[in-house]
Amino acid sequence: MDDWQRITHARSFAAVADTYDRARPSYPDGAVQFMVGSTSRTVVDLGAGTGALTRLLIAAGHAVIAIDPLLPMLSHLRRRSAGHGPAVLAGAAERIPLRRASVDAVTIGQAYHWFDPDRALPELARVIKAGGVLSMVWNMRDESVPWVRRLGTIVGGHTSMQDPSGALGLVGNFGPVQWQRFRLYQSVDRAGLIDLVRSRSHVAVLDKSDRDDVLNQVGELYDRQRGDVLGLQVPYVTHCLRAVRLAD
Repeated sequence: MDDWQRITHARSFAAVADTYDRARPSYPDGAVQFMVGSTSRTVVDLGAGTGALTRLLIAAGHAVIAIDPLLPMLSHLRRRSAGHGPAVLAGAAERIPLRRASVDAVTIGQAYHWFDPDRALPELARVIKAGGVLSMVWNMRDESVPWVRRLGTIVGGHTSMQDPSGALGLVGNFGPVQWQRFRLYQSVDRAGLIDLVRSRSHVAVLDKSDRDDVLNQVGELYDRQRGDVLGLQVPYVTHCLRAVRLAD
């Protein structure tokens, strides 16, 4: 994805912020534990969106600074997190609005593919204290399940995650990368499955006719798969990465 595509797709979330907030799955508690540990830390949730990961970090007892470039997403985050005390800043991974060595950890939930790694990785190394951690997490649909594989065929777009581990080694500021996987199941009704697809950036940028066609196919898939009131569970494999910031 070139810079123009990255910007266009990222901005598409502004138009579907409500849908994104109600439709996207959260993350397993075990993933948060793996990413930042149980000791209270100052954590930057970078690319925080509407705050799914932010809220889990706060619930785990961490002091959180949520950063995102899109004001409509941050507006949702503020409303959903009211009274829980996260600091909220507008900013991007390529220019993080924090001092050098000022935080214990940076978490990135489902957002690394929006970053320019050549500019973002040095910034991440700049703001994390020596001994702190950089952690990333991705929920990937489990397309070993036949109906989920059919959903992927309808939805299209990229279903693979971007592995930054080699680039982290090249930066030279981070230690060996550790990986862990978890399982996650998201309960959805018909409207919820359609909203889940509607919230994807490459669907949001389609013209109305093409977008309606995709969403109609998703609804038909739901009806064929499970037409009763019990709904469906979307299975995910949650992939987590963490690397320790080395001393300079």
